[in-house]
Amino acid sequence: MHFRKFQILTITHQNLSVEELKHFVIPSDNKDQLVMKLDQLKQDFAIEELIYLNTCNRVSFIMVLDTHIDKAWTKSFLSAVNPSLPEVVVDKLPKFIDVLSGLDALKHLYQVASSVDSLVVGEREIFRQFREAYAFSKEYNLSGDFLRMVEQSTVNTAKYIYTHTKIGERPVSVASLVFKKVLQSSLDKDSKILLIGAGDTNRNIARFLGKHKFSQVTVFNRSLSNTGEIADLLDCEPLHLSDLKSYDGGFDGIIICTGSTQAIIDLPTYRSLLQKDTSHKVLVDLSVPRNISSEVVDQYDCDYIDIESIRSLAEENMSFRKQEVIQAQVIIQEKAEEFESVLQMRRLEKALSDVPQEIKAVKQRAITQVFKEDIDSLDAKSKEVLLQMMDYMEKKCIAVPMKVAKAHVAE
Repeated sequence: MHFRKFQILTITHQNLSVEELKHFVIPSDNKDQLVMKLDQLKQDFAIEELIYLNTCNRVSFIMVLDTHIDKAWTKSFLSAVNPSLPEVVVDKLPKFIDVLSGLDALKHLYQVASSVDSLVVGEREIFRQFREAYAFSKEYNLSGDFLRMVEQSTVNTAKYIYTHTKIGERPVSVASLVFKKVLQSSLDKDSKILLIGAGDTNRNIARFLGKHKFSQVTVFNRSLSNTGEIADLLDCEPLHLSDLKSYDGGFDGIIICTGSTQAIIDLPTYRSLLQKDTSHKVLVDLSVPRNISSEVVDQYDCDYIDIESIRSLAEENMSFRKQEVIQAQVIIQEKAEEFESVLQMRRLEKALSDVPQEIKAVKQRAITQVFKEDIDSLDAKSKEVLLQMMDYMEKKCIAVPMKVAKAHVAE
């Protein structure tokens, strides 16, 4: 496998806003739809291996692909990802997209997993998200041997950086920065909060709500079986997401983060939740794409908090970790160069994978055909010694090529 076939097409917070990022998320209502779409992309674009990474501030397609990713390919691919991609976005694709290949792609992935490339440098969520994206890809046979090696190397490098630098010291998460904004809003511990979604981000939010004694939180989720930890943290009975439209308990704030690619809080739902209440509300939307309709934000009296609103806090966090980022980049360069040797060794292993069977076949042919009559003429003791010697030579002949190959790679 040529290293040049390893390519990443990525769209991040560095190039565009969360509102714009939504155009590059694969539209799907459930896991089965997403798998079907990814399988179709692999087939239509001759992608050998694929990992789809979608977080609150990036969308990345990590691929093994023989085709060079140019402007035309990118336009065609992203139009297939989202057939509703606006023409005005298509015209600006070169400004939004980063395409990396080979060693550059690997170093970028190291930066992502170790949070060097994150909106919030030092946060650990992206490390978990990358591992989950790979696990999903592996489970549904979207990836293969090369991305297995890449994932292993990426995970080891990220762990090394977190251990040997202070980049993760006094860890700061997206959730913690968002909650800091919540505490600066009009909400207090007696406010009625609707917490929608039960993923890792909202679990972190729930911990902050519990820590600060918010006592009137109602949790909604598509699967009630996934709400146990949040329900325990907040001492509440969770409701199914389908109950949201008929909920009449009132609210002061909504915090939402789900994997839905459609707005969950649209105008009719929001009007129903309000129950004719006209007071000021706090709306927190950490989803990509956004789960609260822009019409709601535009038409109603509210404070709106999303990923964009924490950029200034994230920049403060970055300045604290600037020196650690420099150290991390040195490690990333070293580990990327080491991976090239590992990859070369893997190529040799695969090239030599047939050697054991070939040697076994030569031995069997020698015993049963070429020297059969001579061996049959030997006495039992001599025959036993000869066969033992051939078994010994077989093992040594199998080991020698790999030993020489390893020595060659190490030079």
